[in-house]
Amino acid sequence: MHVFVTGATGWIGSATINELLASGHRVTGLARSDASAAKLEAKGAEVLRGNLGDLEVLRRGAESADAVIHLGFNHDFSDIAGAGRTDRAAVDTLGNVLVGTNRPFFVASGLAGIQQPVTEDQVSPFVGPDAPRGGTEALALDFAEQGVRSAALRFAPTVHGTGDHGFVAELARVAREKGVSGYPGDGTNAWAAVHVTDAARMIRLALTDAPAGARLHAVGETAVPTRQIAEAIGRAFDLPVASIPAGQVLDHFGWIGRFFGSPMTATSLNTQQLLGWTPTGPGLITDIDNGAYALDAVPLAG
Repeated sequence: MHVFVTGATGWIGSATINELLASGHRVTGLARSDASAAKLEAKGAEVLRGNLGDLEVLRRGAESADAVIHLGFNHDFSDIAGAGRTDRAAVDTLGNVLVGTNRPFFVASGLAGIQQPVTEDQVSPFVGPDAPRGGTEALALDFAEQGVRSAALRFAPTVHGTGDHGFVAELARVAREKGVSGYPGDGTNAWAAVHVTDAARMIRLALTDAPAGARLHAVGETAVPTRQIAEAIGRAFDLPVASIPAGQVLDHFGWIGRFFGSPMTATSLNTQQLLGWTPTGPGLITDIDNGAYALDAVPLAG
């Protein structure tokens, strides 16, 4: 199968490219820089130059492929509304190319803002262009009624592994900067988690087995308490561990505090049964203890 992937050199995208190529698929990745293009070519993937704002490029990529996996997103917290509008235009463009083809069209999403713990049958409340991420999960699933085998890929808030520069890497950075590994309040708030290789394998299985309109959960662990995450980071960097009072969370953690203090838990039983998928990678705490977030294991962001 020829698969067009956006976000192809990102954290999840890179693992997905590896999984697809290893399974014999032909892959074209969207690349906005020479460095990204070189990474894709080194793996044996084809390259389509452009970015998420280049709608004509996205159209060409979708037209030439048997399936589209949209993992790209502009994580610009200074203009998150603008990032949502860009993402909505991208999803609308890609979906319209695929109308009536019954080709797979998978769009990355998340768990924040949905009643906890999130199950696959829960509908996202984010609808319309002014919603978070431009309401793209709902938009993508709308295409299931137009002859597109579209599905939502809901990723755990931490998709972890050696080389991750996401949420847990940011928590580790804050801990080193502050000299203490903190957790909000009593530390019972929890996050879902999944190893990046498990997430990539789930996506690959979905290409053949996910029905139109599916909501798929890349979740290996339902609820990892924030205190346990902080304790593991403390062990990794030999730092004391402490509770951060609710009124000081944002000041202590910065932007990541809005997420670390929010519950983001989910199950994946339906996804596992639907795809025959069983997460086998290490858990989040094991990954931290094994050095996945050591100083030399996390690349510089950007």
